[in-house]
Amino acid sequence: MADWSPDTYLKFEDERTRPARDLLNAVPLAEPSLVIDIGCGPGNSTELLVERFPHARHLGIDTSPAMLDKARARLPGTVFLQADAASFKPDMPPDLMFANAVFQWLPDHIDVFVRLLDELAPGGVLAAQMPDNLAEPTHRLMGEVAASGRWASKLRDAARAPLPPVRRYYEALKPHCRRLDIWHSIYNHPLTDAAAVVEWVRSTGLKPFLDPLDDGERADFLAAYTEKVAEAYLPLAGGGVLLRFPRLFIVATR
Repeated sequence: MADWSPDTYLKFEDERTRPARDLLNAVPLAEPSLVIDIGCGPGNSTELLVERFPHARHLGIDTSPAMLDKARARLPGTVFLQADAASFKPDMPPDLMFANAVFQWLPDHIDVFVRLLDELAPGGVLAAQMPDNLAEPTHRLMGEVAASGRWASKLRDAARAPLPPVRRYYEALKPHCRRLDIWHSIYNHPLTDAAAVVEWVRSTGLKPFLDPLDDGERADFLAAYTEKVAEAYLPLAGGGVLLRFPRLFIVATR
């Protein structure tokens, strides 16, 4: 895929950072020595970690050079490295590994979670949040438009896999930790209109559908998708629309 767009992602920075803040509030640590932000993006989640744990050593990793450039500019005193969450191995046992909206892209992420739990220092925490929104209109409509146009063959495998049932996370992770908390939260984000909904997903879930297309196909896909989104997200009485967004949270203490 083409590189991620930090500027598009950060158009909704407050809304995107809110789940990271909620996840961090559930981390039961006082003074960790080493904190790693896995899939740090443009550094908005890393900034929360630095503020919460100012005396810790912080490391942010991401696969995107553009995101890492933005993160380094935002937090020049923090180390950021290009690395893949699927294979990342810390140099020393961290006290906290924090992952905000990254592991949903890895179909085998439960195995990765188990491996990372074993990398933690005793008493360390793995905290992860993942969108669980494939049943929402935003993502159902991506699939419908992808399957109905001249681009169908190009986009046959564009959708990411759904998250496994919570039971699978619990059964896989519980033998590796002394405490495990798993829960869902549903956010309802007020946005200006259907075009804003499209812009929201353009830098995340919609990206794998747009990247394989040429310029003409991309324009036609966006037009068809925006029309369907406008039908699904009706205006509120006072104006604007509500974007419903379910997310899965996991906090595992070794």
